Amino acid sequence: MDFSNKALQSLDIPYSALISIIFGMMVLSLPIGAFVMFNSDVGDEINFEYPISGLDFFSDEISFEFLDYFEIGDIFIVMWVIFVILFSISIMGPKKNFLETLVSIMTQGKHLLQTNYLVTAIKWFSILILISGVINLIQEGFGITIEPPSFENELTQFFYVSVSPLIEELGFRVLLIGLPLYLMYSRKASFQHFFKSLWNPSNLDVNETKKAIILIIVIGIFFGAAHIFSDESWSNGKFAQAAASGIIIGWVYFRSGLVPAILIHWGTNYFIFSYVYLVADINMISVQEAFSHSLIMIFEILFVSLGIISIAIMIVRNHFFRRKEKLEV
Repeated sequence: MDFSNKALQSLDIPYSALISIIFGMMVLSLPIGAFVMFNSDVGDEINFEYPISGLDFFSDEISFEFLDYFEIGDIFIVMWVIFVILFSISIMGPKKNFLETLVSIMTQGKHLLQTNYLVTAIKWFSILILISGVINLIQEGFGITIEPPSFENELTQFFYVSVSPLIEELGFRVLLIGLPLYLMYSRKASFQHFFKSLWNPSNLDVNETKKAIILIIVIGIFFGAAHIFSDESWSNGKFAQAAASGIIIGWVYFRSGLVPAILIHWGTNYFIFSYVYLVADINMISVQEAFSHSLIMIFEILFVSLGIISIAIMIVRNHFFRRKEKLEV
């Protein structure tokens, strides 16, 4: 057994363990987020019955009378159900279920693409958190800070954070990456192939990926710019972090499909913030203070640890396959 195999085996166990732990945390975040929306006091005078028409999405100059019939709780529960469905789909496939995939990793060292959506999502979510943290540290060294947009109410902020993954992934990934990829690489003209290609661009016959990678990078940069130029924008320091996130999620969408792409974005938003808001509600502190709570710091350590291990596995596997190719030659 060579060094590469031994290294992979030594990494596969903590890798699988951390993925299992984060999976459990994600499952728990689903009811926790619902509790935050419907039972917590983070919104003070605003609760889940707040009308959608009162949000900053809509201009005061334009009347949307039909929206008065909908409350943020209504939209939240619809989005929540969609995320539960996507989460369930990710557990079961597309080729193996979550447990089977982890078993094959630990026993056979198989890290195959598109084996399981959720394993892919958790892996790249952790890498995204790691890279975001590195970018933040580098920028802080140059005096560049990341300031979040200001919200008048913390419950409406949680609402925005919760619904944005689905909206932004449909816009930035499906429309701006999936549709151009279909136009560039599709060899069939059918509605079924069209929707399958948008659901998972790997269904396309992409022989040469250079144009696809350029597209992903461009849209990733656009995604970063959107975070600092929108009405509810972050500070300029968010650009690099958001652009890197956009590129990572775009790459995952291109290689593994829409489900893991949405779940990565869901992870950085709903998953993390549900715990943050719970901590804020229980301890009666601000959301900003909750990010410094020991529980959230432990979560961050878990995410970063998995991110480091995931990158290490990719490096070792790349070295192993290159060495194998040389031996075969």
